[in-house]
Amino acid sequence: MRLHNRDVRQDVRELGALLGTVLEEQTSRRSFETVESSRQAAIEYRSGDRESRDSLVTELEGLSPHQQRIVARAFTTYFELINLAEERERVRTIRTESHEGTLDDSLETAAAELSDADIETVQQVLDDVLIEPTFTAHPTEARRKTVKSKLRDISTSLETLDERLLTDKEERQLWRDIDAEVTSLWQTPQVRNRQPEPEDEARNVQWYLENTLFEVVGEVYDELDDAIDAEIPGDIDIPKLFEFRSWAGSDRDGNPYVTPDVTATTLERQRSVILEQYRTQLKRLSGVLSQDGSRIDAGSEFQASLERDRDRLPGSARTAEERYPGEPYRQKLKLMRERLRRVGDVRPGGYDDVDALLADLEVIATSLRNNGAESVVDAHVDPIRRQVATFGFSLASLDLREHQAKHTDAIADALEAEGIDYHGLSEAERVEFLTDAVLQDESVIDLGDTDELSADSARVLRLFDSLADWQTEYGVNAIDTYCISMTEEPSHVLEVLFLADQAGVVSLPEHAGIDIVPLLETEYALSGARRIMGSLFENEAYAQVLEARGRTQEIMLGYSDSNKENGFLAANWSLYKNQRRLGEICDDHDVTMRLFHGRGGSISRGGGPMNEALLALPNSTVTGQVKFTEQGEAIAEKYANPRIAERNIEQMLNAQLRARKQAIDQPEEEVHEEWIDAMETMADAARREYRDLLESDGFVQYFEQATPITVIEDLDLGSRPASRSGERTVEDLRAIPWVFSWTQSRCILPGWYAIATGVEAYLEDGGSMETLQEMYDEWPFFQTTLDNAALSLSRTELEIAERYAEMAADDLRDRFFPRVAGEYERTTDLITEIGQRETLHTRDWLGENLERRNPYVDPLNMLQVYLLNRTHRTDIEERTLRLTVKGIAAGMKNTG
Repeated sequence: MRLHNRDVRQDVRELGALLGTVLEEQTSRRSFETVESSRQAAIEYRSGDRESRDSLVTELEGLSPHQQRIVARAFTTYFELINLAEERERVRTIRTESHEGTLDDSLETAAAELSDADIETVQQVLDDVLIEPTFTAHPTEARRKTVKSKLRDISTSLETLDERLLTDKEERQLWRDIDAEVTSLWQTPQVRNRQPEPEDEARNVQWYLENTLFEVVGEVYDELDDAIDAEIPGDIDIPKLFEFRSWAGSDRDGNPYVTPDVTATTLERQRSVILEQYRTQLKRLSGVLSQDGSRIDAGSEFQASLERDRDRLPGSARTAEERYPGEPYRQKLKLMRERLRRVGDVRPGGYDDVDALLADLEVIATSLRNNGAESVVDAHVDPIRRQVATFGFSLASLDLREHQAKHTDAIADALEAEGIDYHGLSEAERVEFLTDAVLQDESVIDLGDTDELSADSARVLRLFDSLADWQTEYGVNAIDTYCISMTEEPSHVLEVLFLADQAGVVSLPEHAGIDIVPLLETEYALSGARRIMGSLFENEAYAQVLEARGRTQEIMLGYSDSNKENGFLAANWSLYKNQRRLGEICDDHDVTMRLFHGRGGSISRGGGPMNEALLALPNSTVTGQVKFTEQGEAIAEKYANPRIAERNIEQMLNAQLRARKQAIDQPEEEVHEEWIDAMETMADAARREYRDLLESDGFVQYFEQATPITVIEDLDLGSRPASRSGERTVEDLRAIPWVFSWTQSRCILPGWYAIATGVEAYLEDGGSMETLQEMYDEWPFFQTTLDNAALSLSRTELEIAERYAEMAADDLRDRFFPRVAGEYERTTDLITEIGQRETLHTRDWLGENLERRNPYVDPLNMLQVYLLNRTHRTDIEERTLRLTVKGIAAGMKNTG
């Protein structure tokens, strides 16, 4: 059976040819030939037919500013189209391997692994698992929404060409449509002319939830249901396994533009969107449930439910009976749609909560089953029930986030009026004061009295004052998590508890309306995990919060800032060790831990294949519940295409089911002491080398001169500022522009630097290569860490990076580039030796990908270096420079 009509080479070739035609039509033959000449020169150098890139550089630098802009635009557009071709190839692979039964990490393989256990263990695994992808507004998406929309239309046309039998006429019409979109794409501004606002970011996240994930989730549940039925005899109940969350419109850390009004608007819009989706689904279901009431017995439970709705909505009930006489299910669905319409309305009769809607769907399902319509329930009712259970009335629950210092300052400002010098208290005194304040009945501060406070403090108090209103209006589950950035002391958590208590969101011991989540991201915080969490678990007030929240504690780990502070190897080891430590602390206090992994899209910020990351976690930390951030261009890559989105979710679920079963079978995985000692030696040496590099005199200046950081800081990628205070230090710079800048210069230092130094220190200390090879073969953590570093090394191009280094002052270049290059070469050699392979990466597709892309990225890098070197750029040169940033990001398929 032939599933597809095309392959990736044909897509690349024909899209490239079409772009060439559009380029010539929209500009000139000369411009087309200029782009072709640059392309050919880059290919010839890569293939060994040219000795150097000098002729390419000379040609690009000799172009007029107008022609340089055309070249930058051509290569940028090329990558956007080629990314679609590669996305289509991913879909082909998924469909083909699924059809042939060879798809790795499928739900069938997960069910087969679960089948080794007894039915009670299988049910426990399913009951324990809850996967919470959390979409953030972190500014790493370089493409405009308008551009993404056009690319999505082209992608749809490619799918039709590939998967449908078409007449010659139909195929010509499709190519005409693609031609029109590519032409429109060429004429559309590629670079934003304004900074996105938080509402824009929230709508962007909402698009993926509404247009892709809403439909895909039900399909994943169906696949799991079928897989378990095929492998495991007995009655297995599949509970809710996914819950989607968002920071877009609610993450305040470093972003003064995320106001309470923004959050309120986001909550309202998301509720409106999901309720409309449910009404649409119930309308479709009404088309199916056309049963004649005189030929079936709907049952007393169903009839009682219908009568209650008639009493609630007498006017709508009369309309339903007139429109659907003798059709009880359609009458019920009509009234359910009306109840959804009245959620949040001043009119009575709306659903009070999502459980009431689920109860109505269950009543319909039970009635249908009693009438022999099991297949109708499976095909039409259960998918809606799973959508409702997953998305609730909020589409995605919002997490609030703010920096701990903001809470400290706000409380100190508010308490000053009460004669209390909070800033002057010691940590122990702060903990005692906050605990007593939470446990007493009387309020200590008035959240509404902000006239004498600073703007920042007033903003914090207004947020908590608003939180109580939001939970009343939208339900507690709509916004029930508060994350504290840079948590380093128990008081930082108790401060949020205190503010929530003053707002009435917490009323102990009966009610705690939020999960308070410490974000541990510095070495001080991670190494002090027992000091922080142990103190909280033993605190009289916080212990009551735990009881009210089901004795579950969410703890967030910061990958980005940890890496930026300590370097790749040391950060990964610290995170691994401290995850195990946190698991021990929670076990000691009989608390269920939910780890929240603050991962970015790039390797250095915790990126990499999610299923591999989940399987590499320490067994002692795998409680079944897991949460992780999804951000920037990674959201589009994973969730824009429905089939890729489904595959991504399937792989997550496969990994988490297997990891949870493994944790039940073996609560503490075997990690040899020799391996731990080796990692300690490597991590310590690697951290010292990394810190020495960052703290070397002149390194910050080298970074500023040898990367496009100054351009990236001014890009309109997101609503949040690029640095926390505007200071030019590595510590102050946010992790995203730090990684983005190195990626643009093709020297992805944050993803591998100091690994060689660490490994060499271990070997010089008496360690053996055989032990390292054993660790790689048998320890998922070590293998995943080195494989991820290998991905960053594979994407690093030292020849290109040297061009950027040449922009730096001679003494800085001579001091730092050889040091970085030497570390790269030694790391490459050591990783291939440890992995016992000839190439850095283990993925064939990556080699093909790099071979296809690299020659086309090179001209953009050469042009970017030339423009960065110009001290006085014209407006058109400035726009071209910004366009090269976007084009390189598209070519590398990664920003920060």
